[in-house]
Amino acid sequence: MKTSMSLFRRVRFVLVETSRPGNIGAAARAMKTMGFSELVLVRPRRDNALSEEEAVAFASGAQDVLANATIVDSVDAALDGCNFAAAVTARLREYSPPVLPPRGLAAHLAANEGLNAAILFGNERFGLPNEVVERCNALITIPANPDYSSLNLAQAVQVLAYECRLTAVGDALPETAIGFRGESADVAQVEGMYAHLEEALIALGFLNPANPKKLMPRIKRMFARGGLETEEVNILRGIARQILLAAPLVDKRNKDGDGHA
Repeated sequence: MKTSMSLFRRVRFVLVETSRPGNIGAAARAMKTMGFSELVLVRPRRDNALSEEEAVAFASGAQDVLANATIVDSVDAALDGCNFAAAVTARLREYSPPVLPPRGLAAHLAANEGLNAAILFGNERFGLPNEVVERCNALITIPANPDYSSLNLAQAVQVLAYECRLTAVGDALPETAIGFRGESADVAQVEGMYAHLEEALIALGFLNPANPKKLMPRIKRMFARGGLETEEVNILRGIARQILLAAPLVDKRNKDGDGHA
């Protein structure tokens, strides 16, 4: 997946005149959780923005992104080496570049391997100035609640980083994310389990072999939906075995008048 995976190396996140070191740290964390690492700051309002205690605390494990971040004096310097720039803003401008949602931007970047992109985020209070937005190739607006569309800076970074990751790697969960997965049972094991279970149900009187109707096909369909593992088949066969061992005792108690009506 050359095109998709290269997206992580072709996208840089640019924070312009950020006021709060905590937002810088939180943005670094948002980037790292989605697999991105290139962070550039343009004239942050605090001199030691990357090393301040609040930034380090909010980075929460993404201190390497902070340590490798670059501080520059101009947007021109931040865009050095990029041939595509996207401005993230909640305000539409009269003379703005084409408007894209985050997912549309991610798709465009993934489909064009030659693009080295910068995604620009403005100051927490004032956003990006018009002259910066107008020089960008796209304006990105997050389709939020129109009655309250204000996102924290790091939240906006998270949304863009997430959409780029989703486009790059898809939405399938990794194997390690879905818990323990044992060896899948083969056809012979599953069919043996069904025969064993059927025998147990007949012994219980739950299944009438003379008039079985659709009970066993329904049971098979039910188990087929989950995909049985070998250990699960063994458990079900163990249950069937205990049913068969207990069935004569239950039948005897019923005949002796000790069973329930």
